[in-house]
Amino acid sequence: MSFIDYAKISIESGNGGPGHVSFRREKFVPKGGPDGGNGGKGGDVIFIANPHLNTLIDFRFQKHYKAEDGKRGGKSNKTGKNGKNLYIRVPPGTLVKHRDTDEVVCDVTERDVEYKVLKGGIGGRGNSEFATSVNRSPRNADPGGESESLDVVLELKLIADVGLVGFPNAGKSTLISSVSAAKPKIADYPFTTLVPNLGIVSVGESHSFAMADIPGLIEGASDGKGLGHQFLRHVERSRVLVFLLDVGEGDPVEQYNVLSRELERYSDVLKFKSRIICLSKADTMLEEEIPSLSATDFGLPDSVPVHVISSVARTGLEELKWSMWNAVIEAKQESE
Repeated sequence: MSFIDYAKISIESGNGGPGHVSFRREKFVPKGGPDGGNGGKGGDVIFIANPHLNTLIDFRFQKHYKAEDGKRGGKSNKTGKNGKNLYIRVPPGTLVKHRDTDEVVCDVTERDVEYKVLKGGIGGRGNSEFATSVNRSPRNADPGGESESLDVVLELKLIADVGLVGFPNAGKSTLISSVSAAKPKIADYPFTTLVPNLGIVSVGESHSFAMADIPGLIEGASDGKGLGHQFLRHVERSRVLVFLLDVGEGDPVEQYNVLSRELERYSDVLKFKSRIICLSKADTMLEEEIPSLSATDFGLPDSVPVHVISSVARTGLEELKWSMWNAVIEAKQESE
């Protein structure tokens, strides 16, 4: 299935059903007596999170969505049937934005929560509603309330506990495939990963968390260079950021500074995310060649973990998993 994280659609609620004009046919009742029923209410447009979805691909093929109109009222004061609500199911983490103003209409993150975006038109009154002591035979009825419509943008931001960030070929795909069941494409050339990958990492016997592998960033990604600008939005939802730095590709501190700068230029929110430093591809160098670095070398507090790993040789992975788990728990507690 293709990964699509952006779509434009038009949505419309249902029109209210018109009221009915009719009269009872009874002897000695003036003009039979008004008995036209009210029209039914139009359907609402409601967004709901479906945890089984992880892409907006369905919205590539269908662009217009409309709820059902309310039905016309009937004789004998029968109210018309209400139009069915339209439920639009999207992946958790989908932002619904006004297409023209970019204003957030709703943020669909919680399961089993209905996000009502448009209300259906009210049902029109039948002629029985207009009867008075001086007008016993009204021949008018309301047409029913009009629908609401809106052009919106759907923007998916993956919800993950841990976000892996790093330059192309830093080993993100290899790491996520080593610690989870995710099977991203792995090769020895840049930009192998063209879409974010999501994997569930098990820790110990009873713990687990979600990890997202964000496609490789490059310097200038926040300005639209490379592929990273397409996927920076997915980092915003992560509780913990793991900076994967290739020990064989220059100074890890400089790598970190460039990545950190791009993230923070994209969103101020990312400045306050918990961080973990991970020096990757330790198998490509002799142990004495690997720089001995602490969190303070990266301008971070001493409490920030620094790990040296090899996803290929599977060294240091267990310690990294526990470190990520502890950081996730701490971040959740701080947000409560």
